[in-house]
Amino acid sequence: MPALRALRRAHPLHHVVLAAPSELRPLVELAEVCDEVLPTTGLQPLDWPEPPPTLAVNLHGRGPQSHLLLKSLSPRSLVAFGCTEAEVVGPVWRPDEHEVRRWCRLLEEGLEISTLAGDLRIRPPEASEGTVPDGVVIHPGAASGSRRWPPDRYATVARWVSDQGCQVVLTGGSDERELAGTVAARAGLPHASVRAGATDLAALADHVARARLVICGDTGVAHLASAFGVPSVLLFGPTSPERWGPPPTGPHTVLWHGDGTGDPWGDDVDPALAAIEPEEVIRATERHLVRAHTVAR
Repeated sequence: MPALRALRRAHPLHHVVLAAPSELRPLVELAEVCDEVLPTTGLQPLDWPEPPPTLAVNLHGRGPQSHLLLKSLSPRSLVAFGCTEAEVVGPVWRPDEHEVRRWCRLLEEGLEISTLAGDLRIRPPEASEGTVPDGVVIHPGAASGSRRWPPDRYATVARWVSDQGCQVVLTGGSDERELAGTVAARAGLPHASVRAGATDLAALADHVARARLVICGDTGVAHLASAFGVPSVLLFGPTSPERWGPPPTGPHTVLWHGDGTGDPWGDDVDPALAAIEPEEVIRATERHLVRAHTVAR
């Protein structure tokens, strides 16, 4: 978002098109970073019926596939990280750089425009049916097994949160409904607390935006908490928060006991993530809840 907003500020008269999966459209609209979303899947060819774009910027990766995809549109100018295979000259890719800083630097060096790395916030969505205001959102899923904290540990935390008088909301995708149900059952929570598979992206964002606290691993929900400025307790495993973590100035607690050498796409829970015990998460959660209660009073 900071990179897209910087791009828009630098070219206010341009029609900005973001090539992205169509399911992300609700978040793109909340972020107000472009004029149009061009639906795309992975690195499939873009359905671009217009004349060649004046400027193409690769905010996807270091190439060569994504570079070649944009080059096929014959843009007048291409801004991307340097890649010999794609015959692209550009800034040097730094593998350990934080994602936000990476894309800001691409524009700073490639287009010589200023960026605001802290410009992460997006407006909350309209309230949707079934949203729990001031609830505690627990998102036990993740894209890979190495980033999924064990469900019995999430259940321990969820039970403690419920015992404090807070309403717990368990979120996830349709393929995570069983996982969320397992956490609810082990925590002694009612089935109504499980919202996994029952929300689209806009409704999920609404749950996060109106939450008192978010507890999850290194996932997209963690980034939503940052975007809405919602306090969070984040459990990091194979990947260092130096690359994917929330802004240091935000109301977020990051728990991590690793060295950044794990496999973020592994099947088994990463040892660094497994080193986080429920008691540590509960202590961090308690600090946030006490702080929220103090502010409310």
